[in-house]
Amino acid sequence: MTVTNAFGFMPNYAVWQRFNIPLFTLYILLHLAALAAPFTFSWPGLWLFAFLSFATTCLGITVCYHRHLAHRSYRLAYPLTIFFALLGCLAFQRGPVWWVACHRLHHSQVDYKGDPHSPRYSFLWSHFLWPFFWHPQLDKNKLTLQKLAPDIYNDRWLLFLEKNYTLINILFLALLFTVGYLWDGWREACSFLVWGGFLRIIYVLNCTWLVNSAAHLWGYRRFDTPDDSRNNWFVALLTWGEGWHNNHHAHPRCARMGLTFGEFDITYWIIHCLSRIGLASDINTQLSTAPNAPKHI
Repeated sequence: MTVTNAFGFMPNYAVWQRFNIPLFTLYILLHLAALAAPFTFSWPGLWLFAFLSFATTCLGITVCYHRHLAHRSYRLAYPLTIFFALLGCLAFQRGPVWWVACHRLHHSQVDYKGDPHSPRYSFLWSHFLWPFFWHPQLDKNKLTLQKLAPDIYNDRWLLFLEKNYTLINILFLALLFTVGYLWDGWREACSFLVWGGFLRIIYVLNCTWLVNSAAHLWGYRRFDTPDDSRNNWFVALLTWGEGWHNNHHAHPRCARMGLTFGEFDITYWIIHCLSRIGLASDINTQLSTAPNAPKHI
């Protein structure tokens, strides 16, 4: 059963009344601001871009938001959980409560009509459009968030990050500009803001969105899951191991997504290293079949 709206490439709830104009405008402005990168280039700015891309994507999203908070595939020392969750906020993908609830909903309805970002509607929907429409189960519905992510919602510090997500990002962008100015005046301030802020945010967002889109469209399937998940080496390279998506959907609670020597999974090895120094424990590497999901939208 195909459930799409009048446009034909979005789900039926994606109507103008649910279109988040302020958020869409903000993302467009961020993309436009990132175009200033060639005119604000500096070597410190480039290194800041690389460092913050790793910190916010790998440590913030994949190590913390995804494998720790969403799937509880291992235990992480609590102070480090909050710090990594703060980095996740700086990836500009919403706070930990909403992110975890969204991801758990994705797994429960993967490539079915409740999935927030299935490419069975269209590549454009899964890669870019889906965050800009209020989802009937996720947005403006605290009860659903509490039901999908009670463990995150009831943690006072994670809830603090959720409630102050916008302020955190504004303050961080201001910090980048200030540090750049103190480093070497106005030019470095603009370089830090654009490369460490705007360009890095757009890069991280699009890398993450590729997991939703490309990793459900192109690649190979090691496991016969009822969804369209694929193992995609290019997405894995950009997202520190998240591109082994078919492996993940077959075994969602496994902390390790790359299952062979050729499936490099940097995130898992970071988790492993954290365990060796006593900051992570109870790492789940068991392969267990994912729950069945409906096969068609």
